[in-house]
Amino acid sequence: MLLTMRENNRLKVMQEVLAKERTVEEASWVLGITERHTYRVLAAVRKNAVLGVIHGNRGRAPWNKTPRDLLEEVRRLREKTYKGFNDRHFADELRDEEGMEIGRETVRKILREARIAPVKKAKKRKHRRGRVRKERFGEMLQGDASVHDWLEGRGPWFSLVHFVDDATGHQWADFFPSETTEAYFSVIHGIIKKHGLPRSIYVDQHSVFRVNREDTMEEQLSGKKPLTQFERAMGELAIHVIHAKSPQAKGRVERHGGLDQDRLVSELRKAKASTLEEARAVLRRCLPKNNRRFAKKPANAESAFIQLPEGCDLKQILCWKEERTVANDNTVSYHGLKLQISKSPLRQTFAKAKVAVHLCLGGNIHIFHKRQRIAYFRKPGIDPEIVPIVPINSAALAAHSPTLTFSRGH
Repeated sequence: MLLTMRENNRLKVMQEVLAKERTVEEASWVLGITERHTYRVLAAVRKNAVLGVIHGNRGRAPWNKTPRDLLEEVRRLREKTYKGFNDRHFADELRDEEGMEIGRETVRKILREARIAPVKKAKKRKHRRGRVRKERFGEMLQGDASVHDWLEGRGPWFSLVHFVDDATGHQWADFFPSETTEAYFSVIHGIIKKHGLPRSIYVDQHSVFRVNREDTMEEQLSGKKPLTQFERAMGELAIHVIHAKSPQAKGRVERHGGLDQDRLVSELRKAKASTLEEARAVLRRCLPKNNRRFAKKPANAESAFIQLPEGCDLKQILCWKEERTVANDNTVSYHGLKLQISKSPLRQTFAKAKVAVHLCLGGNIHIFHKRQRIAYFRKPGIDPEIVPIVPINSAALAAHSPTLTFSRGH
């Protein structure tokens, strides 16, 4: 029986525990399971060797699996006798007229697998309960981007990237050509400079915020989750990032987006704005007015924002960091550019050395080796907006990138 990557990794770790190369506590941390369950897996490996990491239900048919002849009968009835019936009505008729005790959800699944479309798509209504606001200003910020025809045809479409404080409804925002890492870095930079570090950020599952793909074989074996540049930067600042699973979960920022698409569009029309810079000027004028009108007082007057510690260079955190290997001629290739490293008293040559390349907001590039800056390039011509989103999973960045380490309590 073939093992999956997950099972193979689990077996390897269990073998290391049996060989006394790891403790059970370390194994539970690597595998992402509880220590108690680690003991269970270990006991199963001792008893059944390789088979101990395979789930006991592998290869077994579910006890409640619907028989194949019953599946065919349901499909036949729906296509002939009950043609045009909606899923709920059809399930009721099967029970009342045909004597088939099949649940509505099972019937729906049978029909969808047979490519029988529903008669009409009913909107699922869920009971929702409003979440209580956070008590302090800065305890949680909800972030989002609103792509809209803000200029109503007078100019190009662009995105309003904005953050809303959960406790007060206070908003920070700016217009950008599109929803990018640069846009979120810019808005977050302004918030931190003015107020300090928020405790947490609530965002959706956009590719700016998380790596939305299956882990590679190497990542599965190492147990290290790849990060986006945004996740990496927030982790360095100890700002907890929460990913919403639906738009309703971060309803405050979503409702602010609807408010902006009403009021802000009218203000832009009134000002006859037709360019991005004109729209930004109108936004800077309207934001303070809207905050005075709609922001609420927090339940607790004490701010949750934490002032940025002295010596923390924010531009070296809110940036794009990538690992590179220096060539024999002391150059670094970076997105089509060849960056020459000058002679340095730190080292005779940097050939073959691992370095961290920082592309900062504004376009400046800094190169670091063992947390010492060895090269600086002033706006060499790379636009941060077009830098591709590359998942980060590099230990070299931690060794060479000069950033402060914060605790979760700052």
